[in-house]
Amino acid sequence: MGVTGHPGPVMDRDEVDRALARLGAEHKAVEDSLLALQDHAGRRLLEGAELTGTTKDRWAATERKITLLWTYFDAYTAALREAREVRARRRWPGREELAELTERLRGESVTVSGSPAKLAERFTLERLVERMNELYADSLDMVVTADAVWSALPARIDLLAAELHRTRSLAHSVGVRPGEHPSGDDLEAITHELASLRSQVVTDPLAFWRPAAGSSAPGGGRPDTDRYDRAARALEDVRREIEAVLQVRQDSETRLLRLRDVLSRADRTLAEARAARGEVLAKIAASEVPVVSGPPTALQERLATAAEYRRHAQWHRLSPLLEALEREAEEELLRAREQLTAVTAPLAVRAELRGRLDAYKAKVARHGMAEDPLLVERYDVARRMLWSAPCDLRVAEQAVLRYQRLAADMLSGAGPVDRGGMQ
Repeated sequence: MGVTGHPGPVMDRDEVDRALARLGAEHKAVEDSLLALQDHAGRRLLEGAELTGTTKDRWAATERKITLLWTYFDAYTAALREAREVRARRRWPGREELAELTERLRGESVTVSGSPAKLAERFTLERLVERMNELYADSLDMVVTADAVWSALPARIDLLAAELHRTRSLAHSVGVRPGEHPSGDDLEAITHELASLRSQVVTDPLAFWRPAAGSSAPGGGRPDTDRYDRAARALEDVRREIEAVLQVRQDSETRLLRLRDVLSRADRTLAEARAARGEVLAKIAASEVPVVSGPPTALQERLATAAEYRRHAQWHRLSPLLEALEREAEEELLRAREQLTAVTAPLAVRAELRGRLDAYKAKVARHGMAEDPLLVERYDVARRMLWSAPCDLRVAEQAVLRYQRLAADMLSGAGPVDRGGMQ
């Protein structure tokens, strides 16, 4: 065995024994690690899988490392065995034997042939252990990473695919199909995405690994679930949409009845507003009366369409139509009420003036002034204007104000006051 590097001072017997014990322990640890790697579920899966992409390239390199690792281990085993044989020759080794053991234990005494990088490499036993640890860490990282992705993602994808199947069945039952409803198209897209995702995860798991920042431990990181998470969210959105359609199937009759009631009330309110407008035009002079719109025929037609959808179980079409109709019907009823209020405003003003006039008449009567000629005269003028048709509200309001002011003056003790143009 040639000496290629000075191993340092010759070791004594105790140093040799301690070194052999330490190297033996390291040999046992390396052997246990190699056997565990050999039996690792991830390695077995990698050996039997049809790999693609990054995983295929990494696994080819890892297989070479594992082969080299066993070659190094065999060389280490042989070198350790030979050193032990030398030590076992005599209980008290002589100078020559201690020098040989020092060379074997500390010098570059191990030659490994046939590695990919060189035709032959020479190692110290300590350096050979370091090299085996490096190869083992790299190999284990690849195996653990692939196994972590395979353990996490395919099962979750399969569960999501089962949920997708149930959702597709529900969607089909309510008429939500590809090409006929957006949610049907979404389900089709999610189906293709899950199939593609599972295929890629199975053949190239390393493409779905997110290493942990700053971590050097084997398998440091986590599976990249971004695509799975997007598919899961998309399916949840579709599922909620399907449930909304199913809810429509359950309560559509009640909602249609409610819609008919709201539109009927809007129609009656508009009819009342049209009748009131005729009354206002006949009884109130010089007043701007807004035109009342016609009945909500367009909404009635769409309501009839909704009823047709229900009869033919087209729930996916009925759902958005009902939502729109409910919103628009409430808006129509509100507009009808606003039109009635606007049309009847002049009648409300006349009623308010009549009430004010009678209230002041009752007030002066309580003070014994009901028979005052001037008050009687002004009351009669105002009453004639308010109870005649057509009534000029502006003139009638001035007459009420004249009566009201005269009554207020007399009640305060000031007596009749000449108010010029107000007389």
